[in-house]
Amino acid sequence: MRITLINPNTSRAMTAKIAAAAREAAGPDVVIDAVCPETGAAAIESHVDEVLAAAAVVDLVQQDQQAGGSDAYVIACFGDPGLDAARELVDVPVIGIAEAAMHAATLAGRTFAVVTTLSRTLGRARDLVARYGMRDAAVWLTAAEIPVLELEDTGSEAAASIARLCHEAVRREADVIVLGCAGMADLCRMLTATAGVPVVDGVASAVGLATAMVRMGLKTSKRSEYASPPRLVAV
Repeated sequence: MRITLINPNTSRAMTAKIAAAAREAAGPDVVIDAVCPETGAAAIESHVDEVLAAAAVVDLVQQDQQAGGSDAYVIACFGDPGLDAARELVDVPVIGIAEAAMHAATLAGRTFAVVTTLSRTLGRARDLVARYGMRDAAVWLTAAEIPVLELEDTGSEAAASIARLCHEAVRREADVIVLGCAGMADLCRMLTATAGVPVVDGVASAVGLATAMVRMGLKTSKRSEYASPPRLVAV
C-alpha cells in the first residue's frame, strides 16, 4: 500500500518531521511518500496561504496521478486545504488531518479541545468543527500564538506553551486534546504524558483512517459532488 502525504507548505524540514510521524503510525506494509510544493506558502497562516496551499494540493495530486497514483492521500495541514478538490480528482481515499483528528477524538472521549498555532487561524478551525458536525464535542479552541515554522526550532518555548494550554483544556473539561497543526506531530506522546488525557495528532489519525479505508476497499464516492471535475487544469 502506498499513501502520499502532502504537506502543502514549502518547508522540507516540516515535511520530514510529518513523514516520520506518519511512518510510525503506518503498518509495515505501508509506504509513506511525503511531498511538498517547490513554491508557494512557507507556512499556512492566513486565508491567502490557504488558497496557495489548496492549489499546491491539486498540483501534487495531479502529478502523482500522472506518475501512476497512490492508494490514498493525506493532506497534512489542519485547515484541510484542497480536500474537496482532491476528492474530485481521485476515487481513492483522501483524508484531511483536521477531519481525521476530530473524528478520532470523539472515539476517545465525549469532548475535545483544539490547541493550534495562531489565533488568526481559529476561524478556519471553527468552520471545520461545524462542517464535521463537532460543535457539541468541541468545548474549547485556543491558540498558542506560535508561528508554524517556530515548531521546527527545538530551542523555542513552543512545546512548553502548548503544554500549558493542554493543561488548561483539561481544566475546561476536555476529555481529549486535538493538536491543530501537523508540525506538532512530534509532541503528541510528550503532551499525552503531561496532560493526563489522550492527545490526538491528525497526521497519525489520517494515516490510520486512510490505511483502514484502503484495506476495506472503501473509496471516494463519484456519484455527485466528488465526480471528476468537468475541466481539469494542467499542472
